[in-house]
This record gives sequence, structure tokens and C-alpha cells, in this order.
Amino acid sequence: MFNALVVEKDADGKTHAAVQQIDEDRLPEGEVTVAVDYSTVNYKDGLCIGPGGGLVRTYPHVPGIDFAGTVETSTDARYKPGDKVVLTGWRVGEVHWGGYAQKARVKADWLVPLPDGLSTRQAMAVGTAGFTAMLAVDVLEAHGLSPGQGPVLVTGAAGGVGSVATAILANLGYDVAGVTGRPETADYLRSLGAKQIVPRDDLNETVKRPLETEIWSGCVDAVGGAMLARVLGQMNYGASVAAVGLAGGAALPATVIPFLLRGVNLLGIDSVMQPYEHRLRAWKRIARDLPMDKLESMIVPATLADLPRLGAEILAGQVKGRVVVDVNA
Repeated sequence: MFNALVVEKDADGKTHAAVQQIDEDRLPEGEVTVAVDYSTVNYKDGLCIGPGGGLVRTYPHVPGIDFAGTVETSTDARYKPGDKVVLTGWRVGEVHWGGYAQKARVKADWLVPLPDGLSTRQAMAVGTAGFTAMLAVDVLEAHGLSPGQGPVLVTGAAGGVGSVATAILANLGYDVAGVTGRPETADYLRSLGAKQIVPRDDLNETVKRPLETEIWSGCVDAVGGAMLARVLGQMNYGASVAAVGLAGGAALPATVIPFLLRGVNLLGIDSVMQPYEHRLRAWKRIARDLPMDKLESMIVPATLADLPRLGAEILAGQVKGRVVVDVNA
């Protein structure tokens, strides 16, 4: 028996989440069983802990789209007992039982070896949010971004993706401008390396002009919606925006003018189905390019019992930094 956060749905369609003891025989199929050390909290986790958001197919369900821990048993030659591993994506925690438990069983193809230089706790301080941030930085650099070209904008900068993106970009020598709607996070963002704080209201209004003055050499956008449309019109010639989220809405009230007259690139970032080679590259870069002291400053510790509250808070935009869930506490 082991502890897990189990979400159940009643006859009225309402969901309820609580820590329960469950038997290992209830774990889903998979080649590798992992003793989980830590998990984290992402926006999707908030949905899966609460109303489901259309992500959860069957109940009872164990959420947690990320986890890191130690291999207990494996029928796959790539992993052996004692190996440290990380999992993000692959719809684990949505369709497949996830990391909000002391044990998880998954397909070997979904795992990545824990890179040298990272602990399982640090890996979950990174989690899907930080992994996505690293993918965004990597693709922006592949499309020509380099330090010295001008400020790089990070929207939703105090959130999980934004926090890690800010720290990585600043460590690589970029001048980071962090967008936030919470003035109280300004000092936090500066501590991560942001040189400029941009109030959300400065960018949150759609303008009729498709092009404005060129300001940004690159952008990691976690907001979408009207803010993304506005930012596209402020990008430097040939610059790129990596779109990683939709906290401000899925609609994009924009024109094609920035693409046609300034050669702006809009690059979509998916973290769920990334191939193994891309995952390995991103995790190795995280271990190298993300300052661990900055990562430590982002961490908010939590336990399984805290998750129902944290799930609601992240859906309301009230979580700052990176929650690290000690599933054994």
C-alpha cells in the first residue's frame, strides 16, 4: 500500500480529491515502476485535480503530469533498479495515472534519465514548466536569437514557465523584460535576472495598428490572446516569438502583417509529445544553463495534502514560481 492523491467523480459529476492509500496492483500497465520522490504543479494539474478540463477520461484518477524518482522494477533493458529518472508529458497524469503518488508505473519510452548535475528535487522544480521554457529558448536560438540584439520579452514572467525562462535567458546573457500583472512580483523577477519589468496592462490591449515600433529581439509567450497579438507587432525585423501557453486566451486577434512586412516568426512549443532526443537535449541544457541558486529561489514546498488547494490556486493565477511536491512527506 502507498499514498496517492485520488480524484473521484460523484453521480452529480462533481470531482473530489483526497489522499488515499492504494494497492500497487491498481497501478496501470507499463514496463517500469518508479518510486516517486517529487512531483510539481502545472496548470494542467490544476484542471485534473479539479474539474478535469476534458483531460481526464476515467475516474478514479491519480493526477500529476510530472515526476522524478528511482526505478524499482523494469522489464526494459534501458532501465534498471536504482536508476534516477524524470517524466514529463505523454499525457501521464491526464489519461494515464501520474506522479501524485509514492509509486508510478509507466512505459519506458516516456522516461528520461536524470541528467548529471540535477537532483530529483531540482528536476521537479524544473518540471514541465521549466522543460517548456528550455525548449522555447532553444528554438529561439535556433532561429537566430543571440545576446546583444536587444531585450527579450517574457510574458507571464512570474509563473512557472516564465520564471525559468527568465532565469535561463538572464544566465545566457540576454536582457530580459518580464511582463507581470502582479506588481508585488517585481523584486522576485529582478532576483531571477530580469532587467526590466513590464506591467501587464501595457500590453494587454489590442491595438488597431498591425505594426508598432520595433522593441523586442525575441519573446517567450505564456499568455497568448490579445497580448500575443500586440507583441507580434512590436517584434524586431526577423525576430521570433515562442508560444508556450494560453493563460490570456486561445484566440489570436492579429493580422498577418508582422509576418509579411517584418518576417516575424511565430513558433509553437509542444512539451507533451517531444521526441526522446529533443527531451534529452533540453534536460542537458537545463542542467548546464539554469542557475541552481535561481532555481532554488523559485521553489515553494508542498505535500500531497496541499494539492487540492494548490490546484485551485494555479487555475486562479495565484501560484508564483515552482511548487515542488514531496510525495513522501
